[in-house]
Amino acid sequence: MELFKEVLKKNPSGPLAEEALFRLGEISHFSLGSSAQSIMYFQELLQLNKKGAFAHDAQNYVAEIVEFTFKDYEQAIIEYQKLIDRFDKEDEKGDHQYRIASVYFKMHNNEQALAEWEILLEDYPKSSWAEESHFKVVEILYTLQRCSEARQYFDDFLEKYPASKFKNEVEFIMASCLEEGGKLQEAYNRFKLLEKGYPYPAILKTKMDGLEKRMKKRKNKKK
Repeated sequence: MELFKEVLKKNPSGPLAEEALFRLGEISHFSLGSSAQSIMYFQELLQLNKKGAFAHDAQNYVAEIVEFTFKDYEQAIIEYQKLIDRFDKEDEKGDHQYRIASVYFKMHNNEQALAEWEILLEDYPKSSWAEESHFKVVEILYTLQRCSEARQYFDDFLEKYPASKFKNEVEFIMASCLEEGGKLQEAYNRFKLLEKGYPYPAILKTKMDGLEKRMKKRKNKKK
């Protein structure tokens, strides 16, 4: 720390100052546990040169520290948006968009999280987060009781990702939509197909047991 501070004294601006500030920020956060101080160093670097060699990584650190260490979610969204707007790293913009959506989800703002994940699918369809984002859209639409829209995304999801690791969870959501729509037998049959692959068998069993009771009750009423 002292040596980098000496570098700053001798070089208050320019590439050496930028790297010194960056290293001071890293040491403060990762080695000394002083995250607030690290943000100050990163922000000072960004004031010196927003397009410098260390600017992108400094901004990324700021966004992550604000989200994960300080849990200041509204500020984290602003910091991730800066990464998208200020830097021409197309291969990483989808990552930052995913974080923005995830932060809104943490804030229980499902409507805005949905909008942000839809932006990712539209603007960054080749992102490594596209598949999971597609799943998240189906999940939130179900949570918002918008099953008709969820089914549209479901069909598109299966077409794009037929072997997805999220396939069984999406199928579970579609079966739940059938159940909520009163199509009990169809829902039961769909849940039944998930017995060998669904990652949460206890939840699946509870659903099926509940459906069996409802169908039995419905049948008795008709008699």
